[in-house]
Amino acid sequence: MLNIAVFVSGKGSNLKAIFEKVSKEKVHICAVVADKTDCGAVQFSTENKIPVFIVSSKNELTSFSYEKLVEQFQLIPIHLVVLAGFIKKIPDYFIEEYENRIINIHPALLPSFGGKGMYGINVHKAVFNSSVKISGATVHFVDKIYDHGKIIDQRKVDISDVKTPEEIAARVLKIEHELLPYVVEKFSENKIIIKDNRVYMAE
Repeated sequence: MLNIAVFVSGKGSNLKAIFEKVSKEKVHICAVVADKTDCGAVQFSTENKIPVFIVSSKNELTSFSYEKLVEQFQLIPIHLVVLAGFIKKIPDYFIEEYENRIINIHPALLPSFGGKGMYGINVHKAVFNSSVKISGATVHFVDKIYDHGKIIDQRKVDISDVKTPEEIAARVLKIEHELLPYVVEKFSENKIIIKDNRVYMAE
């Protein structure tokens, strides 16, 4: 059984996709971490009895520090951290603690359209304005630089006929909901392999 923690900031549609599509015999969502209490992902987690941890500097009385989060994760224990629309920068020491055990889904085909500030509709506006004909989603390992870690898997989608960035966002989100659960399940099967500075996925 793969114990995972899912980090969220918004509606939680990728969290829901993992919850609904990944075998519960293979993967257990043990924790959801959010940077605010008033988001759809927290509501979904509460409704489904998934423990929620809030990491925020705004209210230290009700928030967890990343140091405390590491302690909690060691007790559970958490095997994989999944960033599913989490827009805050993860502290370097947390990344070091979970080296090659933190993954992120990005709503474009990295290494293009990544980096600081490139999240949500910002990404899709940049894609739209570039006039590229294909976009997609990328799941990658998280390192200390935004959207820089090794790419695990990607899916593409045709956007040659779109009229707005919002149309791109809708198409890419559908791809995200397929890709992220697929990759998480591959982790649970020990089929993600790092060899010779590249990431491979076993059949």
